[in-house]
Amino acid sequence: MIENERKRIVEFITANAVYIGLAFGSGLALLWPMLSGGGGAGVPSVSPTEAVFLMNRSKLLILDVRDEAEFASGHIQGAKNVPLKELTSRIKELEKFKTKSVLVHCQRGMRSKMACRVLRSQEFTQVHNLNGGLDKWVEAKMPLVKG
Repeated sequence: MIENERKRIVEFITANAVYIGLAFGSGLALLWPMLSGGGGAGVPSVSPTEAVFLMNRSKLLILDVRDEAEFASGHIQGAKNVPLKELTSRIKELEKFKTKSVLVHCQRGMRSKMACRVLRSQEFTQVHNLNGGLDKWVEAKMPLVKG
């Protein structure tokens, strides 16, 4: 009886190896961003359009982690500038946003991923990373303010 079951299982796997491989590969592809830290510590990455939707839907903190000179050259309206290298020492300034939405960005997306990890380690609960950073924001023809 058990031997028959084993034979049927082996036959099923052999006959459907391609489909099983596709199912496994698809599942892995869906999980890969989370497993590899794609958004930064399990943080969702949002497109510029999705970011605007977040801005319109709720009052959120827009956190620009670029250095001060980059920030002065152009930034998203209403953004707060806390350079990545100062984030840990200035985390107290952001405490009131621990349970509110926070949109983190830099120029291309690498520093903001690190900043997202810092925020998550400090128990910020609604952190979002702007995918592609300010470069993608500008590419999407979204507005910047200078100064």
